Amino acid sequence: MNAPAAPADTLRAALAGLLDGLPTRQAAQAVERLITHYRGATPTGAPILRNRADVAAYAAYRMPATFEAVRSALAALAVAAPGWTPGSHTDAGGGTGAAVWAAGVVWGGARPVTVLDWSEPALALGREIAAAEPGLADVRWRRARIGTDLTLEATGLVTVSYVLNELTPADRTALVDAAAGAGQAVVIVEAGTPAGYERVIEARDRLIAAGLRIAAPCPHSADCPIAPGTDWCHFSARVSRSSLHRQVKGGSLAYEDEKFSYVAAVRFPAAPAAARVVRRPQIRKGQVLLDLCEAEQDLRRVTVTKRHGELYRAARDADWGDAWPPDGR
Repeated sequence: MNAPAAPADTLRAALAGLLDGLPTRQAAQAVERLITHYRGATPTGAPILRNRADVAAYAAYRMPATFEAVRSALAALAVAAPGWTPGSHTDAGGGTGAAVWAAGVVWGGARPVTVLDWSEPALALGREIAAAEPGLADVRWRRARIGTDLTLEATGLVTVSYVLNELTPADRTALVDAAAGAGQAVVIVEAGTPAGYERVIEARDRLIAAGLRIAAPCPHSADCPIAPGTDWCHFSARVSRSSLHRQVKGGSLAYEDEKFSYVAAVRFPAAPAAARVVRRPQIRKGQVLLDLCEAEQDLRRVTVTKRHGELYRAARDADWGDAWPPDGR
């Protein structure tokens, strides 16, 4: 008997036929418009995904990267709170549901899930894709305006991924406040750009003010030690690119690195990392340089050398975004 496919493989397979019958030029134009929106800083009061062509292009262009970024953020939350599993999940502004797939990979099992989005074509395609995964058969796909009029029911986990950049400041504030009031855990993911980081920091401040504590990536719930305008905190997730993905994005490599910023905040006990690697480690002869954000609200570069023994070997295996030291040692 063949083993069931992993959710990530099922997602890739479900995406494979989305652009069948859609002219390549039309798909490319839709992707280019989406790139402009998602990398830009112009908020909107209307859904970006307007029709089936937009949604299909979005799913091919963005869904694999969104899935990997959100999975990384949720995995960091799971490490900080190993005894906690969300009993329910609301994905606000979830579009085609990448965060729902990511939560299924991190925690497994079935739970009540609701995806809210203001684009009916996105919800319809999300429902279509989810039909390929038995664990997502009971997801509720509901149309809702994401903004000041949004009301969220109490839930275990609220995810908000790549949404804040689409919203006006008033809608952005309302969404974060609604998430803070509804979720036992709130995970917000934005593009790994200076503007995306600023939106995450704004959300982080509001979550803390609402009584939540930071579980990841920060080792503390104090102010971010990065001086405004000098740098930005972001991480990287490796994304496998299918032939369809390469076709839509016009690339040739079998992978790409998705840069993202995020915050995970909770209302239950969690143990944030003692420190987190906030830049790609620099491996040199006999030593590894690690840039760390530490629990003392400090940024510091440490040098781990061969004389550190096992810690040196761990440093050579450390990746951008990892907790440090490994296993609490």
